[in-house]
Amino acid sequence: MPGDPQPHLARLSISLPTDLLERLDAMIATRGLPNRSQTIAELIRHELAEHSETLVGVVIAGTITLIYRADSGRVRHALAQTQLTYLKEVISSQHVFLEDDQSLEVLLVQGPAERLQALCDDLRKIRGVQQIKLVATTALLPPLHAHGGGDPSSAPAEVRAVP
Repeated sequence: MPGDPQPHLARLSISLPTDLLERLDAMIATRGLPNRSQTIAELIRHELAEHSETLVGVVIAGTITLIYRADSGRVRHALAQTQLTYLKEVISSQHVFLEDDQSLEVLLVQGPAERLQALCDDLRKIRGVQQIKLVATTALLPPLHAHGGGDPSSAPAEVRAVP
């Protein structure tokens, strides 16, 4: 029926090695997850999102998590300059200082998968960056602004300018 908020479900039968099924059931029990179907659906969504990271022309949203040595402003400056190069893709950034002169930074990003991979590659090249990971999602952020001189009234009500 049109407008039905519940997705249509399809049945799938799979065969797994016994030890793999036992480990899945143990994980579900330990984490208090609802059931196998929801858990397997979540695992599939995660893999599809990860697969999307490799597709050309596919727009994805996600986070880039970085750990880096913050012993000088040089690293933070290089990170900021790189993010500036990808201004359309970097939506926000959160930074915290860690122990042992390390920093954790999480970027909220959205854009073509190849641009986000290029951003990760450019960040990875910065001396002092120790770890970097892109985690993609299959969902996208809604448009945040009306661009190009468009009519602001055509933007969703949540983002319209206040009169």
